[in-house]
This record gives sequence, C-alpha cells and structure tokens, in this order.
Amino acid sequence: MNDTSPDSMIPYDEIVQEALRTVVGRVIGQVEATGGSLPGNHHFYITFKTHAVGVDIPAHLKTRFPDEMTIVLQNKFWDLKAEADYFTVGLTFNQIPAKLIIPYAAITAFVDPAVDFGLQFQATVPDLEPEHHEAAENDTPDTAPIVTAEDGSNVVTIDFGRKK
Repeated sequence: MNDTSPDSMIPYDEIVQEALRTVVGRVIGQVEATGGSLPGNHHFYITFKTHAVGVDIPAHLKTRFPDEMTIVLQNKFWDLKAEADYFTVGLTFNQIPAKLIIPYAAITAFVDPAVDFGLQFQATVPDLEPEHHEAAENDTPDTAPIVTAEDGSNVVTIDFGRKK
C-alpha cells in the first residue's frame, strides 16, 4: 500500500467539510426555532479558531485564547441565531456578558455529549488554505481508504491527508 495519495483537481475534503458544517448550522437553527432551549439533555461543545476571518469576540477573550476556544451551549446562553455562514450567541465569561459571532468555517469541533455525537474539522483560516498543487495524473490508488470508528461512537473525523 502507498502512503501518498494522488493529488485531486476536485477539492473533496473542502466539499465534505463544508457539507458537514451545514449540520452545525442546521442544529443551531433548530435550537433557535424552539426559542433557544435545548431539548432533553442535549448540550453543545463548540471549538473554534479565535483568529479566523469573521470571528468577533471580546478582546479579553482573544487575549486569553489566542488560537482556539471552546464554548458550551447548555444552560446560560441567549440570543442564539443561525445565519447562512455564521452564528451568534450571548454568553457570560467571569460574570461579564459577551456577544460572539462565529463563522462555521472557524469551527474545528462540534460535540453533543448527550448522544455521543461529534464532528471534527480543519479550520478554514489563511494559514490552512489549500496549497497550489501540480496537475493530477490519471493514476488510481491501490485500495480505497477504509473508514472505521475504533470506539463505535458517532464521531466523524475528516482527514484527507492534506500536505503541510
């Protein structure tokens, strides 16, 4: 088996990640539609890149979390609103209320521990933009990749072996 995969002219990894990010937007939209209350024991851990384009959080949070931050949507949040490319939410940090604007492209993880569901993404930030590559050849891989969950959970990890 070969450790290198052929380059593709079709950005499959970007297409799949964009599609999976719509899951996050749809879930947030459903919570918004119910008046901002989460059903049952559902709660969300959302991790995002704080310096990604479009992220708008208070300066003290960017200072405290210069790269990545995880928020929890469970009991005390307000003004949750899902837009086409981002969501907004009000949260309290050290008893100081804050409004956060988080583009879906900045999200690196979305987890709902109540049902053992999670998604992991590569953040779309300038330093992780796809590199220019040579034209793809008509070679085919020896075998198709096999995707299995080691622990049987519903966590989906997308990693197409992007060159770094």
